[in-house]
Amino acid sequence: MMLPTIALVIINNYLPMFGILIAFKKINYEQGILGSPWIGFENFKFLFATTDAWNITRNTMLYNIVFIATNLVLAVAFALMLNEMRSRVLAKFFQSAMFLPYFLSAVVISYLVFAMLGEEHGFINNVLLKSLGLDPISWYAKPEAWPILLPIINAWKNVGYFSVVYLAAIVGIEEEYYEAALIDGASKWKQMTSITLPLLMPVMVIMTLLQIGRIFYADFGLFFQVTLDTGALYPTTNVIDTYVYRSFMVMGDIGMSSAAGLYQSAIGLVLVFASNFIVKKINRDNALF
Repeated sequence: MMLPTIALVIINNYLPMFGILIAFKKINYEQGILGSPWIGFENFKFLFATTDAWNITRNTMLYNIVFIATNLVLAVAFALMLNEMRSRVLAKFFQSAMFLPYFLSAVVISYLVFAMLGEEHGFINNVLLKSLGLDPISWYAKPEAWPILLPIINAWKNVGYFSVVYLAAIVGIEEEYYEAALIDGASKWKQMTSITLPLLMPVMVIMTLLQIGRIFYADFGLFFQVTLDTGALYPTTNVIDTYVYRSFMVMGDIGMSSAAGLYQSAIGLVLVFASNFIVKKINRDNALF
């Protein structure tokens, strides 16, 4: 019974790892991957020899740290609130409404954000700020505003998905725990802090570790499409993925792009093992492996 799954994993996950060779070669399309000349770590210098290296690495890590923390707190909070709703119909409605943005493409979200932030016709400038007697703001020319805007947009898009995961875990908790707590006179808050959150902790840890593994990967659509690839915003919105994409579009060097991908994967692997080691030291039962 495991053979189809094993075959799928080998084909989709392990065979493509042959492409790691591309990161260490200067690809010549006529000679192919194996025939192209070996250049060692020359492609990796592309990421670190530029003045933008620190900026894109800092932006990628800090944004992802904020995204992980924000999604965790908000998703757990919304999952707890949905679980406490008495009307199952309303709970399903709110759950579906929160889940909907997760299925929207970055292009659609970029239009929605532009409809809110556009200088000439945006809702915020033409309705909110105008009603307050304030001047319109050129959001796409203010890089200092986007470290706040991007986490809000990311949370709006992804919190619904994570809340469904946590809600499923909450529903799986045995009712006997709550019945015993109710007999002992525990309030709803006490039940949540003493039963729900402790039993939800393993799922929270696993979800966080999985996200830490991709901490050097950025949501390309969020940073490229939603910001409309505006040059004025590069200081606070340029991340590894967008930088590699722009460089590849200019130079067309697939080896440099592969080197960046390998760099992101290797760092993510190390971070997952390190995070899991720390979690195991604190509580072995909550560790991923």
